[in-house]
Amino acid sequence: MNIMKILTKPEIYLRLGLGMTFLYSGYDIYKNPSDWIGYIQTLPKWMLDAVESYTSLSTFLTIQGITEIIFGIILLVWFSPPKLIRLVSFLIGIKLIAILYFIGIDGVTFRDIGLVGASFALSAIAHRKS
Repeated sequence: MNIMKILTKPEIYLRLGLGMTFLYSGYDIYKNPSDWIGYIQTLPKWMLDAVESYTSLSTFLTIQGITEIIFGIILLVWFSPPKLIRLVSFLIGIKLIAILYFIGIDGVTFRDIGLVGASFALSAIAHRKS
């Protein structure tokens, strides 16, 4: 396959962008959960109670960080199967919609809306390949 064919595939840029975003955010959540507690504490009380009935908010965030790192790696590894790419990108879209719904609109909402679109676009592309 020649380089121009590779460089004109939108999937490459979607996977690279989403993969790096989630690798970075997952690492930061994992290493600095206390920096992210404030976001979690804005969730509805029933959600906080549900999380805290199983684990601490700090542990929840650590798990969240690890999950995001795994999602980022899956998107960045070129040989990940299309079905896995489709699933991960769809879950990322759902997660981002949940963030928009439960955390609310703020100064970075525009970024999340773009990431939702990118994740569902990647899921659709991967669906056609699987």
